[in-house]
Amino acid sequence: MPNDGKIHFYFDFLSPFGYFGSLRVNELAMRHKIDCEWHPILLGISVLKVMGLPPIAELPLKGAYIRKDAERYARRHKLKLKRPFGSPQINPLLPARMVAWLKTRNYSKSHKLASKLYSAHWSENLDISDKEIALQVAEETDLNIQDLNNALESGEAAALLRAEVDSSLEYGVFGSPTFRVDNELFFGVEKMEVLDEWLTSGGW
Repeated sequence: MPNDGKIHFYFDFLSPFGYFGSLRVNELAMRHKIDCEWHPILLGISVLKVMGLPPIAELPLKGAYIRKDAERYARRHKLKLKRPFGSPQINPLLPARMVAWLKTRNYSKSHKLASKLYSAHWSENLDISDKEIALQVAEETDLNIQDLNNALESGEAAALLRAEVDSSLEYGVFGSPTFRVDNELFFGVEKMEVLDEWLTSGGW
């Protein structure tokens, strides 16, 4: 597969660790003077359907640990995490489709939209699966809301998200956040330090 010199950032809005990664990945890319491309994915496909596993929050023992780990990370980095990890999950399809569609229209604004949706969900505890709420968030990014709504209604945005998910699986992406560079995958927000070293040294 081609090596394009970018950081590819794969995320699902359901993942608090994906949210944590989203707060740092653009700065990491800028520091190394490379581009960063964001890719919405669906853990419901990679984890539940492909891997055949239950949602991580529902796993005995591990679910409780991951919940505490998310809270601990937020405290360490002084991040507001208003939505408790393990609370009833939203359906991430709508916000993911919005970002997938916007990527094809305005690349930089798609990052901004994803960031705002992530923050609305995890920092403000808003239900971004609610179309009215999600579109209100989108309005803050100076989008043509009518065009966005048309893409959602027509199925165009859904098709673009399916393409993103299919591509992520081809690269072996299974979780959020995952970072891909030099055709190498780095899974988990704690791997960002390793990724930083990889980019600094040129790999090993």
